[in-house]
Amino acid sequence: MSHSFESFKTRAEAVSAEVHRFGTQEEATAFLLSFLQEEGVSPQEGAVCAAGTFLDGPRKDDLKVKVPGLSFEVSQAASASSKVGISQLDWGIAATGTLVQDASAVDKRLVSTLPPIHVALLGTDRILADMNSVLEHLRPQELNYISCITGPSRTADIERVLTIGVHGPERLIIVVVDDLQQVMA
Repeated sequence: MSHSFESFKTRAEAVSAEVHRFGTQEEATAFLLSFLQEEGVSPQEGAVCAAGTFLDGPRKDDLKVKVPGLSFEVSQAASASSKVGISQLDWGIAATGTLVQDASAVDKRLVSTLPPIHVALLGTDRILADMNSVLEHLRPQELNYISCITGPSRTADIERVLTIGVHGPERLIIVVVDDLQQVMA
């Protein structure tokens, strides 16, 4: 799995994503708290978080107290006016540094596309070699919307002038957690 992580990290960073790995959910939570505070998340410049197993229960309550402006009530208006969006992703692809998510739930799409910064949470064990490996775990008949994210939003015009963040987040922060166990689909 370490080889998959290193490949994933190298490729994700090559397309301007920021990748951080933590052994425990507690370490990842401490990083997330510090990151949100450093980014100035407040009631004026908020953050929205889509539902996910990582931020359930006491961890969620603790962050809500320590980070005024962090909301778990996702709407289009809240996402569009927030500085940071946080979501838990389903898969990582080592060959491309791509994140894959069952984004059938609208809140996952909103928090990963509207705020200028997207923080993506991923279990290390969910990093697979390639897209074919991910496709083996998906059930298309059960999914309405699959989202693939490779780096921050980028576009180029006809003269090949690259612009970051025009059609989505200008920063992608990937937080990989070793002990974040997710149920394999």
